[in-house]
Order: sequence, then C-alpha cells, then structure tokens
Amino acid sequence: MWLVAAIFSALFAGVTAILSKCGVKTANSDAATAVRTSVVLLFAWAIVFLTGAYTTLSSIGARSWIFLILSGLATGASWICYFKALSVGEVSKVAAVDKSGTVLSVLFAICLFENERTLWWLKLIFLAMIAAGTFLMTDIRRGEQREKRVWFVFALLSAVFAAATSVLAKIGIENVDSNAATAIRTCVVLVMAWLIVFARGEAGCVRALRGRELVFLLLSGVATGASWLCYYYAIRQGQVSIVVPIDKLSILVTVLFSLIFFRERLSFRAWCGLFLLTAGTVCMAVFT
Repeated sequence: MWLVAAIFSALFAGVTAILSKCGVKTANSDAATAVRTSVVLLFAWAIVFLTGAYTTLSSIGARSWIFLILSGLATGASWICYFKALSVGEVSKVAAVDKSGTVLSVLFAICLFENERTLWWLKLIFLAMIAAGTFLMTDIRRGEQREKRVWFVFALLSAVFAAATSVLAKIGIENVDSNAATAIRTCVVLVMAWLIVFARGEAGCVRALRGRELVFLLLSGVATGASWLCYYYAIRQGQVSIVVPIDKLSILVTVLFSLIFFRERLSFRAWCGLFLLTAGTVCMAVFT
C-alpha cells in the first residue's frame, strides 16, 4: 500500500510544479510560497479532523515534536528556494536539480537507519545514475551569463533542504499518525513563510495577487497537500531509500507538462539525462 501512496505522491508533486510555475510568472516568489502554504495548511488540518487523527496529538512525545518542527523548517527553506528557482528558470531544469535531493536523502538514510542498508552497494550504483542524469539535465552551457545561473543555485539549495526534510521527517513520525505529522509540519512552514514576507516588506505583493495567478497558486496548494499526505504515509510505512526515488519520478509529469504548456525544449543531452535519472529511480524502487 505504501508503494501506491508513493506513486500518487509523485503524480501530485509533478502537477504541483506546473501549477506553481503558472502562479509565479509575475508574482513575488515569497508571497506565492506563503499563499500556497496557507492552502496546504487548511487541507492538512481538514484531513486530520476528518480521519480523527487529532485525538493522537496529545500522545506525541517531545522527541517527535522536535524533529517534526525541524523538518518543517527544512521544508519551508526548500519551498522558498524552489519558488525562487521556478520564477527565473525553466520548469524542467529546476525540477531536475530539485530532484537531486534524492541522492542526499538516500545517502543520509543508509548512514542513519539500519533497515535502509539492505543492498546498499546496489543503491549506490543507482544513485550514481540519478546523479549523472541530473547533471546532464541541468544543461548549463559554458560561458552562460551568471544571472542566468541563479535558478541553479536556488534549485540546488532546495534539493539540499528537501533531503534534510526526508530524514528529519522519518525520525519525527515514528509512532505518530502521518496525517497529524503533516499538519504539524505545515504549521511550521506557514509561520516561516509569512515571517519572511513581512520581514522583507512584501505584504503588498500578497494583496496584489489576482485572478489567474491566484487560482493556480490555490490549486498548487491543494496538489501539494495531497502529495504530502501520500508521501508521509509512504515513508512512515516503507523505506525512505525506496519511497524518495519513487516520489522523485514526478519529474516525468513535470517535464511532460512543461513541453506541452510552456513549449520548453529539451536538448539531446537533457533527454539522455532524463533517461538516466528515470532509469536509476525505477531500478532503485524495483531492485532494492
């Protein structure tokens, strides 16, 4: 069942990237993150009350609270960097670099969790394929202007924070209902996102959100909430080293939609990278 949840997490995450790109074409990326997080929060707590998970909140231990909060902070940092990267870069490239967090997530999991060390050498081989595919998909050309590489820096930071999120969340949701854990983490992300908006004096950017962009941001929040619920159920029940790579297959959905709706074009090198990234991810899920 956790494998099915991981697949749905990937599907919703792929749709999220496209909806987010539509929502940040001209909008401030910090304001977009805050609005989107507000939607995810409503979605997450609605599920908590519908499933009765709120009754488990009082039994959550101090250790779980600490790691869930740390996980939320890492998620907030990842989102902020990801939205900034999306606002200045191509969706397919940003998504590829962001998915490189898979490599760090699995490495951390192998080092920290004993049950993740099964066939570790095979996992490392597949990780090398994912890393090579990511490198090819970035397709940064020598001599490219520095300002055009800004997206890469933010996408890479997003990947690093996302990797930390997976490990912290795995520790934090031990013996904790996955829906409740998702809602708690979202509260942390929300506070962090709005603090940044007000600290930078960007409240006016939130009020300026209108029409089509606002709708896409709201839909992005719903898709993110659905992806999170599936993802955290999967990592609670299954192995991080398998769930994370499956979740990152969302890049196939993202690339497909970016080709259709944004008319982005992939070079031969990027196509080779996508093949390697996908093959490494599938092999990781099937053979380990």
